[in-house]
Amino acid sequence: MAVIRHHVGQRLSEIAVHNGTVYLAGQIAEDDDQDITGQTREVLGHIDRLLAEVNSDKSHLLSVQVYISDMLHFAGMNAVWDEWVAQGATPPRATVEARLANPKCLVEIVVVAAQRS
Repeated sequence: MAVIRHHVGQRLSEIAVHNGTVYLAGQIAEDDDQDITGQTREVLGHIDRLLAEVNSDKSHLLSVQVYISDMLHFAGMNAVWDEWVAQGATPPRATVEARLANPKCLVEIVVVAAQRS
């Protein structure tokens, strides 16, 4: 079965789909002057948009990895996450403190999801 890639760039593809499974590249906020709630809200919006492009959505998440620049942002990120995540379909998730490539980025989120039938 073929791998289908979307938004292919020199360094990465934003989306890869294989056998009904959707893999997104790590999503960050474009407006890195926002606080953790603003950046998280923007990142989750990117995820919604990308999943919709390939016939998926947040209720089909299989796995999520959240990278935050400082655990002091954990509560703020979770407040936005809790408003966004599909209740009854919360995915397995890991949250890790990490030094991100751009020091102004406070959060990066990577998801794997299933396509809708």
